[in-house]
Amino acid sequence: MTDELTTFGATLRSWRDRLAPAAAGLPLRRGRRTQGLRREELAELAGLSVDYVVRLEQGRATAPSAQVVSALARALQLTSAERDHLYRLAGLAPPSDLEISDHVPRGVQRVLSRQGDSAIAVFAADWRLISWNTAWAALVGDPSTVPRDLRNFALDTFPVGDVGRALAQWPVVAFAEDTVDAAVVSDLRRASGRFPGSRRLNDLIRMLSEGNERFAALWTRGEVGAHREGQKIVEHPGVGPITVECDVLTDGEAELKIVILSTAPGTEDETRMKLAILSGVRERAAADR
Repeated sequence: MTDELTTFGATLRSWRDRLAPAAAGLPLRRGRRTQGLRREELAELAGLSVDYVVRLEQGRATAPSAQVVSALARALQLTSAERDHLYRLAGLAPPSDLEISDHVPRGVQRVLSRQGDSAIAVFAADWRLISWNTAWAALVGDPSTVPRDLRNFALDTFPVGDVGRALAQWPVVAFAEDTVDAAVVSDLRRASGRFPGSRRLNDLIRMLSEGNERFAALWTRGEVGAHREGQKIVEHPGVGPITVECDVLTDGEAELKIVILSTAPGTEDETRMKLAILSGVRERAAADR
């Protein structure tokens, strides 16, 4: 049996009941029994008929248009996540945000600052590097020396002319390079469906397609996916080669990619990584004095 709380009508009623009239800019009338909006108030705010709102909530109108769902979302002051959920309940694809965001939420910032034993960086949906912790800079080199627009892992993977290969100051070699290449391309195609109006993403894809034959060949496959994991060797100049595991987590609606480089416990690689991080922290502290 379908849980009625997962239906469009039940969700609409729940969100209508929680929105106070004052929050919607409506006057508070005496003798009011309901805490939230009345159906007629929601209908007025959304520009719909009261009868249609009733039929939506009762499940007698089952195929609202994107325009109707958008009007209801605005009237109910839904968050982006709630708006997208309402679209999906209506059997519609959620609207795509116009541009990719470089905003790093506070929770992700805390992860960066508190996980000192792992090298962690945050990439935007188009693989632009937007934040990293001290361990990341110590392990592969400080990305702050690279111009912001060139801090892009896709561009590093598929260089165009003299542009690319800039994120790491020393060699970082993937064990399965072909697999990583294909994963990055399929991930970019996935991002193009999530952010079809992003000028930055479209410009990047156009640049890579026209300037890198390898990327162009992989792009024509049409594969859609996400880059989740891999294994790399960091040729660190101070401690020697370090084999690291690369895990990619995705955070929230912005499709941020949290990339974590770590080593197997109890191995020589773990020891070398700790030495590399310690050395990098000391150098950073000396430079800040």
